[in-house]
Order: sequence, then C-alpha cells, then structure tokens
Amino acid sequence: MGFPSFSALRGKRGEDVSVSKKGSEDGVAVENNAGISGSESDDFAAIDPNSGVKRGLKTRHLSMMALAGIIGPGLLIGSGRALANGGPAALLIGFGVIGIIAFSIMQSLGELTTLYPTGGAFTGLSDRFVDKAFGVAVGWNYFIIWFCVLANEYNVISSIMVDWTDAIPIWGWFLIFWFSFTAFQMLGVETFGEAEFWLALFKLVGLIAFFFFSLIYASGGVIGAEAIGFSYWRDPGAFTDGFRGVASVFVFCSTFYAGVESVAVAATETKNPRRAVPLAIRQVFIRIVVVYMGSAFFFGLVCPANSPDLTSATQRALRSPMTIAIANAGWEGGKHLINAFILVTCLSAVNSSIFIGSRTILFMAQTQKAPKFLGWTNKRGVPVPAIIFTNLFGALSMMNVSTGAQDAYSYIVNLSGVSTFLVWAAISWTHIRFRNAWAAQGHSDSELPFKSMLYPYNAWFGLGTNIFLALIQGWATFAPFDAVDFVDAYILLPLFCVIYVVYKFWNKTKTVNIHTVDLQEGRRKDLDDGRRPLADGEEIDSTLPWYKKLWKSL
Repeated sequence: MGFPSFSALRGKRGEDVSVSKKGSEDGVAVENNAGISGSESDDFAAIDPNSGVKRGLKTRHLSMMALAGIIGPGLLIGSGRALANGGPAALLIGFGVIGIIAFSIMQSLGELTTLYPTGGAFTGLSDRFVDKAFGVAVGWNYFIIWFCVLANEYNVISSIMVDWTDAIPIWGWFLIFWFSFTAFQMLGVETFGEAEFWLALFKLVGLIAFFFFSLIYASGGVIGAEAIGFSYWRDPGAFTDGFRGVASVFVFCSTFYAGVESVAVAATETKNPRRAVPLAIRQVFIRIVVVYMGSAFFFGLVCPANSPDLTSATQRALRSPMTIAIANAGWEGGKHLINAFILVTCLSAVNSSIFIGSRTILFMAQTQKAPKFLGWTNKRGVPVPAIIFTNLFGALSMMNVSTGAQDAYSYIVNLSGVSTFLVWAAISWTHIRFRNAWAAQGHSDSELPFKSMLYPYNAWFGLGTNIFLALIQGWATFAPFDAVDFVDAYILLPLFCVIYVVYKFWNKTKTVNIHTVDLQEGRRKDLDDGRRPLADGEEIDSTLPWYKKLWKSL
C-alpha cells in the first residue's frame, strides 16, 4: 500500500484541528481561544497542520538541546585528532574562531526562526527569500551533515562496545543499536524531548566534573602524579604543524559545532517557539564558552598532542583526550569510566542526529525537494519513513570494519565539516535577503520579535568567513598533495553547485523578488504548558516561590 499524499493529509489535519476551552488531548489546560478562527486557531493545535508533526517540545527541552543536545563523540573523541593535528593552541584558536562564527549564525537564525517557526527551518526560508534551487542545495547539504554525524556516532558507540567485549562483532553491535534507536524514535517527540533533557544535563555535569579533575591534576593534586601545569604547551608545543595544523583543526571544530542551529529545525515541534527559540539562541553563548572553549582548554592542558593513542591506526577503538589524561594520572581503569560517559553521550547524540536528519528530509519531501513518501507522518505526528531513511545512513559506520575507527572517523568528519560551512553561509545569505525584503516592503526592525545583534555586520561576517573556511579547510592536503584527502575535503563544494544549477535549469526557478515576497505566511501564535507566551516586557509572576521563578527564567 502506498503512502497517502501529503496534500491529502494536510487537508485532513486542517479539518480535525480544534482547541477546547478546558483542555487538549494531552490533558494540558488550554485557555479559551474563542474568537480565534481559521489558520489562527490552528496555531494552538497539538499537531502542526502544515507539516503533520506534533508540537510536543517544551521550552526547557529546546533550551537543553541548545546547551548540550548534540555533544557526543565529535567533541569527546574528535577533539583528540584535532589536538594531534594542530596542538593545544590550534585547538583553542579553532574552537574560538568557529565559536564566534557560530554565534553570528545563531543571531541570524534566531531572528528568522522566531518570526517564522515553520517546517524546514532555514532550508524552507532559503526557498522563500533566495531561490528554490538554492534551498534544495542547502537542504541536501544539511542532510549530509547529519547522516555523516550519525555514522560517526554509530562508529564510536560500536567501537566502545567491542573494546569492552569482542563476543559480538562490531557489525552486530551496530544492528543492536540501530533497531533500538529506531524503536525509540517511534515513541514520539515528547519522549525524545524528555530523554534529551536529562541526558544533556548528565553530559554537562560530566564535562564540568572533568574540568575540575583537570585543574586538580595539572596543579599536582592527584596523589602519585606530578604537577604538569602547562608543560604540554612547551613539549610537544603549542602548535604541532603551524598554519597547516590550524587549518585542519577548523574542519574538526566545525563538525563539533554542527547542531547549534538545530533549534531552528525543532521550532516547528515546539509548543512556544516565540519564547523558546530566543531563549535557546541566547544559551548558545553559554555552550560556546563553557562547553567548547572549556573542553579545548582542558583537553590541551592535560593531554599531550603527541600521544600515540590519539592517532593510532592499529586500534579498533577510538581514544579520547579524557581517557588518556586519566590514564596518565595513574588510573588505568579510569578509561572504562570515561568510555561509559562517552557511551551515554552517544545515546543522546545518536537520538539527536536521527531527529534532526529525519526532520530535515521530512520537510524537504513536503516541499518537493525529496521523494514524496518521506514527507508522511502518522496520526501521532511521527515521520516514520523519514526516521527509517535517515537511520539507514548509520551503516556508513561499518567503514570501521575495513579501515579502523580512527580513519573511518576522519573520512566522514571531512565531509560533514565542509557541509557545515556551506550551510552556515547559506543561513547568513538568507538572513541578508530577508532583511532586504523586510525593509523594501516598509517594515522596521522594531517589529521583529527577536533582533539580530550588530546587523548587518554579523550577517556579512558569517557569510564571508564561512566561504573562506570552506575554501581553506583542505589546506593540509596540498603539501604534500594527497589525492584521496583532497577529494574528501572538497567534493561537496562542486556538489552544492551541481545540485543548484541542475535543479534551477530543470525546474526553471527564479530568484525571489524581495518587493513581492509574502512576509506574513508562516507566522503563528504560540502555546506552552497551557498558557500564551509572556508578552514583550511582561515579568514572571512575582507571587511564585523563588525556585519556580528560577526554573522559569531558565
């Protein structure tokens, strides 16, 4: 039996959408929306009438996703290869530069997504304000990021299990986890959001605990271990390969930061995007400073860049700077504790990757950028075909069987790294086009619910730096020239252009006219926990206990 067409489903859902005076189907108290009719009434429905997904994510779910949702093997494992390639100073530079760019991108995205929390996020907005062919190229490149990240996470999680026991082969562990994650995704977005909230909180606590350990270890507080201070910055040195090493670090760092923009993808499934998205955008700054810059500093402080365990091709399992630091401090068995921590982070990261990847392909299918059947959702708002399709790409992790975990990781990271630069540049360009249309049609920035900082400078900065980094990220492949690594580093640049040109030629799409583009479509009112969002300037109820005020402010 074939999948029903999306247009039919959308019409059916549009007829079924209603809002009661006392409650919704989930038992959440809802205020009386009498007088709100048509599409405005749909704004408060549990199921989004346009995409068919369920609006089940709460503000705290989205906030924690922004803070730590995608932290996983990219940061905890991949930073080891970046440290080996560039050294501790290069790692800090890489995290810092990409962090500034990420913050710029999130400012642009916050303005766009708060105003238009519609399905497809920036891929749909690229259609709307630039050109549909441009949106197709952006969408497929964004999907490439997430199936690459997903494959790497399966690579890590399977490698850890084999490191503990080889009773089950690596492909066996992959199949066990593949079916488990598929089943979990089918439970719905509310279950996903709650799991992500607690797992992300656990990741933050674990990372901060390691930061404290690093301080104690470096200062000589570990019994039986000498104080190392900043000795690893002197030997093997702050930089291990000069500018070449710094350039290679940018690719890894961009992959670590991939996911900060995922709040835009999740906005459609959020009960109150007008409140939740700006809050999540602002919290990205905390993520950059505490999580990424903190990790870069402490990893380089307690793990030598020339440790053979960081790049050993003979090991099937991957080694983290955290594992090496604890072993060097004299606790050999500590690697199992760190591996357990990494395993838990992988559980969260795999779930997040499947969620983001499946929603990306879902919204693309619903706008004729991908096969139609991938745009179907069941009556609970679960995009079943998109989830299965996305998760199938996790099988790329089985490169591990022939190449080893470290090499498989590096190959896939290079692909996802350059895609991140391309997608981020596209977000900046879409933001610039939107602001041009906004001004051309007589609107002022005071009408925007979230205003990007330092516009237009931040948007042009994001566009220019991402194009520059996309071009120089393969610098290390030139001298000596390595054809395989060169292709791996740059193949997605021409692919982006090919997708754009072929789709534009085949469908004869035109660049959007900023004077006539519809600026009202896609804007909606919001609902969170049974209440309308706080209006601009409205304060949290002063009669609430202090701990509830704190919780609401977070």
